[in-house]
Amino acid sequence: MTRILYSLCGRDEHRPFSPHCWKVSMALAHKGLDFIEKPVPFTDVPKIENGFSKTVPILRDGQMLVRDSFDIALYLEDTYPDRPTLFGGEGGKALSRFVEGVSQTLVHPVLTKLAVKNIHDMLAETDQMYFRESREPRLGRKLEEFEAEREAEIAVLSARLEPLRHMLKFQPFLGGESPLFADYILFGALQWLRITTGLEALGADDPVNVWFERCLDLHGAMARAVA
Repeated sequence: MTRILYSLCGRDEHRPFSPHCWKVSMALAHKGLDFIEKPVPFTDVPKIENGFSKTVPILRDGQMLVRDSFDIALYLEDTYPDRPTLFGGEGGKALSRFVEGVSQTLVHPVLTKLAVKNIHDMLAETDQMYFRESREPRLGRKLEEFEAEREAEIAVLSARLEPLRHMLKFQPFLGGESPLFADYILFGALQWLRITTGLEALGADDPVNVWFERCLDLHGAMARAVA
């Protein structure tokens, strides 16, 4: 049985960049489950699996189709209980929901401002048109206007990651001595920034950067191979 993870890419299918898809890639690797990744451009997502979902990630596991990164993680946990846990119990699921909320409401908005023009430039022409027409009304500005404010937004990002710095004084991962899905949620966000912009937004000695580098080395350094 071949598992298929549908993810998101620009012109280069070897550089999948969606933060939500990276969560699932890391979760599959964490579980030790083989899979084939099939990155597609924005405008092809509605064609996947006969229009199963308007967004990626989508996981096909045999006859089962699952959408949404958190739902996929829950599915993997329930379907493969004999494999390493992604949550470590109900408390870990609650932790992951909290981390997801922090990531999507506090971290992602800043990363969007830092990466939105770079993402546009990674896309093929048809997707560039779609991306600009959908993002500029949502953001209320031209994509190019965000580039001038990068230094200020990097400072905002650093401040919003301060709770993670505090936690890392006590343990190497959000999951404790080893990673859980909560780690992959924030990792996916910073991997998104890394792949789309190449920005080194955090200092080499920043505890968050040290944690991120530790995550890049997980599972045979599969995430580090994409740059």
